[in-house]
Amino acid sequence: MSKLKRKGFFPQSLKVWKHKRTSPGAAPGAINLAEDAKAPMLYVTSFNTELLFEMPFDSLDQVQERIEKYPEMIHWIELKGFGDRSLLERFCYEYNIHRLEMEDVINTYQRPKLEEFDDHLFIVTRLLKMNEGNLHNDQLSLFVKENIVITIQEYYDDYFEAIRTRIRSGRGHLRSSSSDYLSYTLLDSIVDTYFPLLEVLGERLDELEDELFTKPTRNSLQRIQQIKRELIVLRRSVFAERDKVNDILRSTSGIISDQTKLYFRDTYDHTIQVMDLVESYKEITASLMDIYLSSVSNKLNAVMKVLAVISTIFIPLTFIVGVYGMNFPNVDPETGQKLPLNMPELYSPYGYVGVMLFMLILVLIQLYVFWRKGWMDKT
Repeated sequence: MSKLKRKGFFPQSLKVWKHKRTSPGAAPGAINLAEDAKAPMLYVTSFNTELLFEMPFDSLDQVQERIEKYPEMIHWIELKGFGDRSLLERFCYEYNIHRLEMEDVINTYQRPKLEEFDDHLFIVTRLLKMNEGNLHNDQLSLFVKENIVITIQEYYDDYFEAIRTRIRSGRGHLRSSSSDYLSYTLLDSIVDTYFPLLEVLGERLDELEDELFTKPTRNSLQRIQQIKRELIVLRRSVFAERDKVNDILRSTSGIISDQTKLYFRDTYDHTIQVMDLVESYKEITASLMDIYLSSVSNKLNAVMKVLAVISTIFIPLTFIVGVYGMNFPNVDPETGQKLPLNMPELYSPYGYVGVMLFMLILVLIQLYVFWRKGWMDKT
């Protein structure tokens, strides 16, 4: 396999996504950070119907001062980057987050899920987007408390600018709602990002279909395989996302109100729609693979047909020149006796021209027969 990769048979985008896991035998709840973990960035959005504060912070102490100063406001704390172990441990201490939860936050291969605790909910979801033609798969960990929502992700990518715009505008239900509605808004916006992602995949499938019917190449097969893998990742995420939203709807925790569950039902419907699209695209991808194999087979058959026609034309010609290449003499060189059955055409002044003309006529007759039988068609 390594030799094939060096020769370029497999594109870079087809690499299987590598999970970052805790070392075997490590203690439960161990916070093991990668050497290339990004430096943490803290950003807090505090709001109610009248006030709005948006500000980056350098330490969790400043965040706590903001929360203690405005306890009646909703506080959305964003942490991006895992490069500070002490900060993550401080999060566990300040917000009563179990170390096993923080371990799931750091090990970003978790499937979407919901875990209920006495004073908060722990929710994991997948952040998917196209990055330079490849599917980028990130994890968002979300903690929902009474008036606090904490979102933690590994990279600096921003998925929630539209949510901030809604908060700044002050219109709608968001500014006057509680933390559970803010969590719904964040999770619903993530599910909504799956639709434009599927649109991109759908356009690529349409382009591939047109290409396969006109001029399929080995690159076409690689692109089909790439889309197939991306759909597998998307399907795995969406199916788990549906189960997670269903768990939220069935949750007995008082943190999620019955009014907010009505909105989560809409998110559940969106996950069902995404699942239907993913299944449809998987079937299209399988059919494109069949089309590619059929196109390659038809192309090979066309080549074989041309070679068969050429071979059929040259078989009698080869026989004729082989017969005349035996060079049997017309006269016995010792007795001088004429041999009438030994190729008299060899000594005819028009023998060469006659044989060539005969072979030409034979070729034309063969081509005419092939054309009448339909063997000369391009298809």
